[in-house]
Parts: sequence; structure tokens; C-alpha cells
Amino acid sequence: MTAPSDYRHVSYLWDDEVAAGLDPVGRLVYRSNLLGQDLRITNTGGGNTSSKYMETDPLTGETVEVLWVKGSGGDLRTSKRENFSSLYMDRIRQLRAIYDAADEKGVKTAIEDEMVGKYLHCVYDLNPRASSIDTPLHAFIPAAIVDHTHPNAVIAIAAAEDGEALTAEIFGDQLGWVDWQRPGFDLGLVMGEAAEANPAMEGIMMGGHGLINWAGDDKACYDLSLDIIEKAALYIESRDKGAETFGGQKYAALGDDEREALLAALLPALRGMVSQENVFVGTVQADEAILRFVNSHDASRLAELGTSCPDHFLRTKIKPLYVDWDPKTKDVDALLGKLASGLARYRQDYADYYDTHKHPDSPAMRDPNPTVILIPGVGMIAWGKNKSESRVTAEFYNCAVEVMRGAETVSRYAALPKQEAFDIEYWLLEEAKLRRMPPEQELARSVVVVVGAGSGIGRAIAHRVAKEGAHVVCADLNAEAAQATADELTGIYGVGIGVAGTGISACGPAIGLGVDAGDRASVRALFDQTLLAYGGIDHLVVTAGYYYPPDASGQIPDEKWDTTFDVNVKGAYIVADEARRIWESQGLPGSLVIATSVNGAVAKKGSLAYDTSKAAANHLVRELAIELAPNVRVNGLAPATVVTGSSMFPRERVISGLQKYGLPFEEWEETEALRDRLAAFYAERTLTKQAILPEDQAEAAYLLMSGALAKTTGQILNVDGGLVEAFLR
Repeated sequence: MTAPSDYRHVSYLWDDEVAAGLDPVGRLVYRSNLLGQDLRITNTGGGNTSSKYMETDPLTGETVEVLWVKGSGGDLRTSKRENFSSLYMDRIRQLRAIYDAADEKGVKTAIEDEMVGKYLHCVYDLNPRASSIDTPLHAFIPAAIVDHTHPNAVIAIAAAEDGEALTAEIFGDQLGWVDWQRPGFDLGLVMGEAAEANPAMEGIMMGGHGLINWAGDDKACYDLSLDIIEKAALYIESRDKGAETFGGQKYAALGDDEREALLAALLPALRGMVSQENVFVGTVQADEAILRFVNSHDASRLAELGTSCPDHFLRTKIKPLYVDWDPKTKDVDALLGKLASGLARYRQDYADYYDTHKHPDSPAMRDPNPTVILIPGVGMIAWGKNKSESRVTAEFYNCAVEVMRGAETVSRYAALPKQEAFDIEYWLLEEAKLRRMPPEQELARSVVVVVGAGSGIGRAIAHRVAKEGAHVVCADLNAEAAQATADELTGIYGVGIGVAGTGISACGPAIGLGVDAGDRASVRALFDQTLLAYGGIDHLVVTAGYYYPPDASGQIPDEKWDTTFDVNVKGAYIVADEARRIWESQGLPGSLVIATSVNGAVAKKGSLAYDTSKAAANHLVRELAIELAPNVRVNGLAPATVVTGSSMFPRERVISGLQKYGLPFEEWEETEALRDRLAAFYAERTLTKQAILPEDQAEAAYLLMSGALAKTTGQILNVDGGLVEAFLR
């Protein structure tokens, strides 16, 4: 075994003190988490671990052997005890008789798929965690502790044309070999029989797939897993081709600034192209490893072959779209043309792939658009139904690139045969899993930019749309406040799964950015960063506003008039105008909500500049509804006196309001107490007698961008508690 300090291609993380304090299942979870933390060992959601223990039967009190194995849908890095299924080993063994009695058995037979449903009859202690398809791979290995992982270095050997011979050369009798076979009951039997026939064998190289190895206790199995991976990586390293990797470099990468500028111009149109059937969210990968691949002579050939590990191509599809574009031309229009023609060919190729390999009972063809696009000089753009999915897709193709690099270093890379790939992608068990997934949330595939998200109404809207699954760009003049809102959302909903993305594209479901809505360059920079993060924009909400309290005579300086209109009218226009180029390029449905005010319709003393600016904003909504039709709906949200939580009501404005309405106050009183007094006064003026909160406005903003009002545009929605003076007339 390699000494822990000598590992160069994996990280040795085992801590005896931590492990000693854990019960047997706790040690299984601990081992799993350590393996999952290192992406060189296994990808997100990939691989399984298991342990067989003697437990007390809760009904009979007898001692029974129980298999604990990572359940369906789990991830080694983040799994907890509840992510592991538990099954009686004697009942799993009894399934063999049912399987053997079938008239037709073997890989891809009906009885093999039927066995998955029978795992329910083997459940120990009513454990609700669904069993993985890989359960028999662990059950039939005659060892207490089993690791099944997807290490890039090992898969490189498994996916080499002469992988079996290489396995024998590198590992001798330590590892056996099984040819590619779709995971299931039959593969479990095949590997179990191989292990029993070769007692000295410590693991099996699974052709085109990955590694499975075993030992008598947790630490020994963990050490063995790392040792095998290190040995494979060192073998590949000793034959590294250096500058000739992937046939050498054909193109030079663009500089960071050039690449980001090109992506900002490219991504909206590309998102529209790939979202013809389902809207996608993107992740950009442009690190050294992916650029070395996309810029190489062999990238086109290898990309066309597709991936090997089933975990990979379930996300990356049968192959990526590689676009042979010379980055030194910097011709974005030419690149867009190549993308359009390339996508048309890809869709036809995918339809041909489906028609050629489908079975009579195959599910209907799924979205034929690629989920991975490779562009020389630029990198990789991965797509998914949400940010988390697109990051996983990018991660998996990063793994595929490393697999191809290793395989091409020691031999020639061999992808799975197309029929085998199809039978995984359109496996009825996979289809059943997809159908069991809960319905997508209303805004799950949407990117929502909220300008003014640092406080008050904007912050409440950011929270409301995030609750519906939106990816939220929290923007504010106060960048720290914007980031604080984004951090709140990430704290609630998590960063998601998948470890990929370059720069801001490595983000989760929310980001915080500073913006000056009255500065076109600042607004454009905001949208450019949004595009790099998510690939596009669907909905835009502008709540940024400005109010300058008048003096005792009701006047404000001329320059404050200018500021009032610059923020409340011109700022909203600039934001909408900059978003227009993105919406037009995408060609997808979207919406714009501008926060105006009922003051735009109610004439009164004391707020002349503000009220006039809001009247202009109301008409701006109507004009923009015409300008941005038919794809983008534009509506106004007209609050009334949202005092609580609003940055529009600093102490000076609150005091001005109290003075204006003759309400008593003392200078020493806390600001919040004064706000509550003013809010109570405003509430009494309404028909509903209720204070208007930021959350009330957020609900209306969500409604305006949702499908419920998909045919509503050019309207102003008052959320004012019933202010008679603001009634439509």
C-alpha cells in the first residue's frame, strides 16, 4: 500500500480518531463522504459504497446479516445515514432462485428489470430509502466492505481499446476484468462469481465503466480504493505526451477578457437555439484542461465518439456538439452561423440515433438538443434544466475529457457502442425514475434579475421568486446589500450539486452584484456577468427608486429633481433597453416588471418630483409593452406607502411624512417606532385597514411574471390596500 503522504493523484483523508467514534453505519457514511470529496475518485452522484453487518431483527430478535448500500439518487460526498438503503442478505440471496427460474434471463431481459421491484421485499427495518440499481453489484461480492467508484484514471484504462491487457499489466492478479455490461442483477452475479473463483482478487475493472473493490473493513477498503487509483494515475503519468496530448494544439485560446466579451455576445442567441423544446440554464467551463482539449487536433474526433461511463452520458448525452471555429478570427457572426448549422446537424444525428436503436417499447424521443457545446478558444458551455444540473453536466464532461486524455495516452479511447448507450439512456427503469420526479416549479428554468434587491420590496421579490425555483440575480447600488440577499437565498436553498464552472459561472442559484441603474455601462456589466453566470435572462424586475424629502416649504433642489427622474424613469428605461438586446437575441418569452407607485395617479402636495416621476414611469410601462412585444410582457407594480423594511423610508422621510400629516413625534424616538406610527396612519387611509408590506408587493410581482398572467401586458397593478384616491378613472 502507498503511504498516505506519498499519494499524488488522490487526497488521503482518513482519520482514525474520527472513525473510532462511529458505529458501523456511521463508518460507512464516513468512508463514503471521504471518497466523494475527491472528484478524481468519483463524480457527483456517482459510485456506491456498501457494508454488510450483523444486526438484530426488529421482529424476531435474531441476529441477521444486513447489507447497507448507498440508495438510489444519493451522492457519496453529501450522503448521510438516511441516504443508505438496508436489506436482509438472506432475502437477496433468495432472489437468485426467482431469477434462475425465469425462461429467459441475462442482461437486458425482463426478469432482470423485474428484480429491482423485488428489492422492496428485502428491506430491513422498514427503511424507506429506495435501493439502487447497483445493489446486486455489492450484494453478491463475497466481502463485507465494497467500494464502487468512477475514478478518471481508472476509467481511462477501462475505456482503452486494450483495457483488459492494460489492467493485467498494471495490476496483475490484484484486479480482474469484466466486459461492459449494463448494471443490474446479472452483472452482480457475474462479478460475484468472478470474485469467488479468484479469492486473491481484490477488485474488478469494469470495462468502459469504473472500478469495484472490496476488503474486510472500512479503512482497508478505503486504502485499497486510493491505492488502485493512484497506481492507474501513475501509469498514465509515466506515459504523458506533454505538448502532444490530444494530438497537440490546433488553436490558441482567447484571452480572458476577449473570451468573456465573446460569450456575453454569444450566449443569449445560443441559449435561444438550444431551448427550442425546453429552456436551459448554462454553465461555462474555460479552465486549462478543457481549453487544452477543445483547442486540440483530436478534439473533433474524440468529441464525436461520445463518452463511456454511463453516469457521464446520462447528462452529457450521446455526444457533445463540437464547433470547428478558428478563434483568431474573433468573428462572432461566423461562429453563430456555425452553431446554427451545427445544431441542425446535431438534432438530425440525434433523431437518426434514436430511430436506429429504439425498441418497440422505448420511451418517446427526448429533447434532441445537445447539453454540451465545445468551442475552440472559448471552452465548454454545458446546459441543464437548472444551474445545478448544468454544473453537473459540465463536471461530467470534464471527467470525460480526463478519461479520454488518459486512454489516448496509454492506448486509444473506445466509447460505448451506440446501442449500449441508447439502452442506458432510454432504459425503462430510467424513464420510470424520471416520471417519479416531482413537477418542476413555475420558475425552475428561469433567470430573474432583480434591480433593487438589497432591501425592501426588491429583497422580498428575490425571496419570493427563489421560492418558485428561479435563479436570482440580486442587483443593487449597494453591492454588499445585494450580496447579502444572495447569501440569504443560498443559505435557504443551497448551492446545488455539481462541481464545475469558471469564474462567476461556478455559482449557485443566486448571485449578488452591484449596479448603478442610471449608468448604461454599469447596467451592461451587470447583464454580462448574468450571462456568464447563467447563460441568459428571462424576467427582470426594477424596484430601484429615489425619493428626496422636501423642505418645510415643500421644495427640493433642482439637481434632486434631476436625480429623481434619472433613477425612477431613465434608470428603469436604461435597464429595460439593455435587457432588450438579450431578449431579442434569445427569442424566448420573458417579462419586465417595473415598480412605479400609486402616487403616479394621485395628485397631492408635498412630493411633486417623486409623484411626477412615477406618473412618467407608469407611461414608460405602457410604451415598453409596445416596444418589447410580443415576446416580453411589461407591467407595472404600483405600491402605496410600503414603510416597513423599505430603504425608501429613511428616518428623514419618515419624519417628513409625520410632519406632513400632523402626526405627533419626538426627536428622541427610535426610527422603527416612528415608521410603525406612519405605517399605521397609512393603513387607516385604506379600505382594508392593513399595512402594506414588501411581501405583498413580492406576491404581485411573482404573479405578473408567472404563467397565470401570461396574456397580461401594459398594465399597472396597484397593491395599496384599497386606496380610493388611486382607483382607475
